[in-house]
Amino acid sequence: MALTARLCRDLGLFEHVDVVDADVAGDDLLRTVHTAALVEAVRHASLDTRAVVGHGVGTMETPSFTGMHDSAARVFAGSVGLARALAAGEIDHGVNFAGGLHHASADAASGFCVYNDCAGAIHALLAAGVERVVYVDTDVHHGDGTESIFWDEPRVTTVSVHESGHTLFPGTGYPGDVGGPGAEGSAVNVALPAGTGDAGWLRAIHAVVRPVVREVRPQVLVTQHGCDTHVLDPLANLRVSVDGQRAAAVMMHDLAHEVAGGRWLALGGGGYELVDVVPRAWAHLVGVAGHHPVPPTTAVPDSWLDYVTAALGQPGPRRMTDGESASFATWESGYDPADPVDQAVMATRKAVFPLLGLDPWFD
Repeated sequence: MALTARLCRDLGLFEHVDVVDADVAGDDLLRTVHTAALVEAVRHASLDTRAVVGHGVGTMETPSFTGMHDSAARVFAGSVGLARALAAGEIDHGVNFAGGLHHASADAASGFCVYNDCAGAIHALLAAGVERVVYVDTDVHHGDGTESIFWDEPRVTTVSVHESGHTLFPGTGYPGDVGGPGAEGSAVNVALPAGTGDAGWLRAIHAVVRPVVREVRPQVLVTQHGCDTHVLDPLANLRVSVDGQRAAAVMMHDLAHEVAGGRWLALGGGGYELVDVVPRAWAHLVGVAGHHPVPPTTAVPDSWLDYVTAALGQPGPRRMTDGESASFATWESGYDPADPVDQAVMATRKAVFPLLGLDPWFD
């Protein structure tokens, strides 16, 4: 987070946005999407990190740490505050790159996610009278917690484009998972094969996310931009570049302007290559949302590189690009039944598009 904020500052991106603080969310706010038992467990573990409290807290996936409740509740409040500002018409775009903690379910922490700020923000939008929200999750891992919280909520459509659960945590998010009774078609899952790179990943987003968002026509678009899809990420198996991640952010921004009156909340998420990938990916996200996108060929500021070397004893990336074109073939170019990515995309389109009134072959 600190490296990302410093890079945004050194690139001049914070000159084009308002940077606001967030308080620690109170229990009443957290309980809009979480159980009182989970909140109490997190509070207890924050004071005694060796305590066995259950609810997924204190595990290898979500270790306890001192101050865990306050830090996670502050992230939650930050996303909720931006959602409320969007609903009130005070802002058009909001970014919380510390957010995107999509694995936490109503009653359990999971996958490094203590409180689910994505769900908290969406709940705040609904409470403010927003009638249609689309949540798009481009993290390498399935957005299982957010999906589960809104599984039976027809006002919220969750779309997750991720590495298949056959090869990656949390082992969920298959094409046939389409939402609960009365909300069929409100969950959309694209489970991509390991090894998918820019061309396949962006093609999948274009082939599924774009038509779903256009059909649902949300009043607010909420997106999660976990950058662990990157080829250098140590915890996953996709091969996306920073250039591909930047292209996805541009696609989400453009969709928000096309169908949601520009109302867009963009969140961070996973990302475990902490120097070469995370700061650049989310600096690009801030630039896109701030309407001052960073050209990929931009040199990384010397001030930031000097800080990385001094603080971490390692060199940083020299440019804001991985040198990739981030090009892809649109779905309109034709379906290849022998291509594993196209097979994954078509499985999703066949499972959910008819529920939305869309044609899986042509829309």
